[in-house]
Amino acid sequence: MQVLKILIVGAGGREHALAWKIKQSPLVKKIFIAPGNAGTATLGENVEIKIDDLRGLLKFAIKEKIDLTVVGPEAPLVLGIADLFKKNGLKIFGPTKKAACLEGSKIFAKKLLQRLKIPTAKFKAFNNLIKARNYLKTVSFPIVVKADGLAAGKGVVVAKNYQEAEKALTKRVVIEECLIGQEVSIICLTDGKTILPLLAAQDHKAIGDHDQGPNTGGMGAYAPTPMVSRTLINQINDKILKKVILGMNQISRPYQGVLYAGLMLTKVGPKVLEFNCRFGDPETQPQMVLLKSDLVKLMLGVVAGKLAKEKIEFQKGFAVGVVIASQGYPGEYKTGYPIYGLKKNSAIFQSGTKLVNGQVVTSGGRVVCVIGKAKSLRGALKAAYAQVKKIKFKNRYFRKDIGQKGLIHG
Repeated sequence: MQVLKILIVGAGGREHALAWKIKQSPLVKKIFIAPGNAGTATLGENVEIKIDDLRGLLKFAIKEKIDLTVVGPEAPLVLGIADLFKKNGLKIFGPTKKAACLEGSKIFAKKLLQRLKIPTAKFKAFNNLIKARNYLKTVSFPIVVKADGLAAGKGVVVAKNYQEAEKALTKRVVIEECLIGQEVSIICLTDGKTILPLLAAQDHKAIGDHDQGPNTGGMGAYAPTPMVSRTLINQINDKILKKVILGMNQISRPYQGVLYAGLMLTKVGPKVLEFNCRFGDPETQPQMVLLKSDLVKLMLGVVAGKLAKEKIEFQKGFAVGVVIASQGYPGEYKTGYPIYGLKKNSAIFQSGTKLVNGQVVTSGGRVVCVIGKAKSLRGALKAAYAQVKKIKFKNRYFRKDIGQKGLIHG
């Protein structure tokens, strides 16, 4: 049996959840997390290297003879970490720079969707602010304004009027129609040929209950979502995921790793809102709790181009993740507050945390993601919020309606 050294790149709740799942694999000997957080430190060794220090990460991986590097966030992938590692003979889970362009450029993604005739919102792309402003004067509101580059999940503004839309404009921007329906996350593993979807999830991006206020990186998620049936998953697989993977191969941008399709379930069927080139955050947290299969085996199958030989299995039931954030996020907030009630035997994935003199304190906007698991969605919600009550820190904030849409549509 292989005994592997794994390097996980990232510092959030997603990376904590990945480390938690990876540690369960009998194939794994040691886990390093760069830079990690207070939670990942309990599962492996945190390494003080920033996620965009590609040369530093490469140097560390060579020195430690890392067998597999798993990239959590999008920034290093868009910068080309996969290309750099592969060039140096190292195995890495994640798409190349050319493939990661699916998330790195909204304009590239929208034009590809248009060319492949994949359902998406009608749009116009601009790299000229004056032309973009003039176009806004001709549209009906609400309208969606998307910054072309990376924006950590916060680059999308649903503008109710011209003033809001104009304020959201950037030099390179996509302006598109506002789709109506339920938003879901369909996340899959792919080696560029075979596609294995994870459980369908639903993220809650807005800061406030009932989807009010500005978008965040995600205030909670649950899986599976009752809105996505087996029939619908097959339809999405055939009409969206397979088409994109084939389309990327055709333009010499073969895609390997995780493909995340953010979809709107409209009255006329699913339409693509966005693509991401990595695991979701916070969707990964409930998805990993329900994943039965060995994640490391699946990742090695992707890297070797042999995913067809692997099966993906899940536990029955539901998992809900509720994010507890610092009051003020996604705007200004204070950090450094001690966190109480973190149980070692509970699925609580840390993101904005650090250790100070042995005490876990807040260090970011999204602080922890608390997971509840049960046979029913209602039971999982109850379990999650029961744990949320036990976790205390100054100026904490959380949404009280995570998963409610699933109950309505279940």
